[in-house]
Amino acid sequence: MTTTEVDLRALAERVIQNVERVIVGKREAIEQALIALLCQGHVLIEDFPGVGKTMLARSLAKSVGCTFKRIQFTPDLLPSDVTGVTIYNQKNGEFEFRSGPIMAQIVLADEINRATPKTQSALLESMEERQVTVDGVTYPLPTPFLVMATQNPIEFEGTFPLPEAQLDRFMMRINLGYPSRADEIKILEDQAKILEEAAKDGRAVLHPLDEIGQVIDVLELQAAQQRTKRVYVDRFVVEYIVDVATATRDHQEVYLGASPRGSQSLIRAVQARAALQGRDYAIPDDVKVLAAPTLAHRLIVSPAARIRNVDTRQVIAEILDSVPVPGARVSGRL
Repeated sequence: MTTTEVDLRALAERVIQNVERVIVGKREAIEQALIALLCQGHVLIEDFPGVGKTMLARSLAKSVGCTFKRIQFTPDLLPSDVTGVTIYNQKNGEFEFRSGPIMAQIVLADEINRATPKTQSALLESMEERQVTVDGVTYPLPTPFLVMATQNPIEFEGTFPLPEAQLDRFMMRINLGYPSRADEIKILEDQAKILEEAAKDGRAVLHPLDEIGQVIDVLELQAAQQRTKRVYVDRFVVEYIVDVATATRDHQEVYLGASPRGSQSLIRAVQARAALQGRDYAIPDDVKVLAAPTLAHRLIVSPAARIRNVDTRQVIAEILDSVPVPGARVSGRL
């Protein structure tokens, strides 16, 4: 099964429009989540409560027909609650593996920073190697596999900050933000309309998510994932990505810069964005659009910069302004 550039663009548009029925006015965030899914990368959704983080994950899973499991991370959650456990079956006298919720194609790790570091570490193997090991036995995870984690950036009581190794395994960090006035009005009107129609028909519909369905299947998704890998990335775009990543390591406000895994994630994301735009080649603008969501969460600013509330996205924006695009001319010069 093959997917042409036109088909891939149309496929992505179907998914985005379907998710937009639930997440209103956040097309950029939806596109970024879809890019991560096409790249088989994981997503950290960081924003205030009530802006639709969970709904984004659920509506995306429903749109592409993937199996979906939700894990509510709490301080008393154990690693075995995530990966599964081996139990003794008294009937046949053998040990059996009872899989945990991680055995799904799209897994929502809700409020991931509320679990202890021991439980958070249960995701490390699954996110990197797409497998889990329980009692010395390794079990492969289904394909495609995507972890979508959420966390509240302003509430720190009772939370455990994600370690650098965990953050580095997330391909992107997405922010939704509050809706605009017009979008919030539309959300309220749509909700009222759905409830009114449900009342007339005698149906129990409580959320627009109940109204959306699957628009593509897993085979189409897997074909699209393979198609993005064939997008051409010229040497000068690769050099630009490396220059941006290197600049994060040399920046005076940054204590820890982007890792090579970050560069790899950025080039894969650039390929996926180019495909969504209907191109079979990447351009520097793709890098500029995706540098912040792909690299910013991997940076650690210095203690002095932290006191001045320096944000890593501001650092990325400054780097993009200062790092020249290889092969480009300076204005007014030959």
